[in-house]
Amino acid sequence: MSTGKSGAAGNGANGTGGPRRSRAGGGNPSGAGPSPGRPAVNGMSAPVTPGRVGLYLLLLIAGVLVALAGTLVQAAWFPGGLLLALAGTGGLFYGGATATGTLAGALIPGAGWLLAVFVLLSQVRPEGDFLFGAGTSSYLFLAGGIVAAVICATVAQRRAAGVPHGRVGG
Repeated sequence: MSTGKSGAAGNGANGTGGPRRSRAGGGNPSGAGPSPGRPAVNGMSAPVTPGRVGLYLLLLIAGVLVALAGTLVQAAWFPGGLLLALAGTGGLFYGGATATGTLAGALIPGAGWLLAVFVLLSQVRPEGDFLFGAGTSSYLFLAGGIVAAVICATVAQRRAAGVPHGRVGG
């Protein structure tokens, strides 16, 4: 006896008459993107609001200020000052990523930090004044700040993507 419905005929492949859903689709029948009523909040695709733009602007300014303070502190007290300057940069980048919940929260203060360090502070004035000496501490501050920005951006990206913590495979 036939009921008139076949598994692969006309009304969807699952025989229920509705569209076929996959587990990876997240409830959206097309399987592409977020559900219709919910905006994507992972990575750089968070909704743009005036508050979020203001927060990003504050993070950019904080990145410049932390770079200025770190430049002065790392040279003044060599081992402790360098560690304090790097802790300040890492704290700003991680705090920005945590406060916004996006990858941009770590990248925007990192961009302000890089702008201040490489463009504004690395210029040698005609009088011979400069803020970065040619010592090991300056190079460790430059490399450590870049590494801190990359680590914090990677952690923010993994958290936004929903990657679970722990071992792979069990």
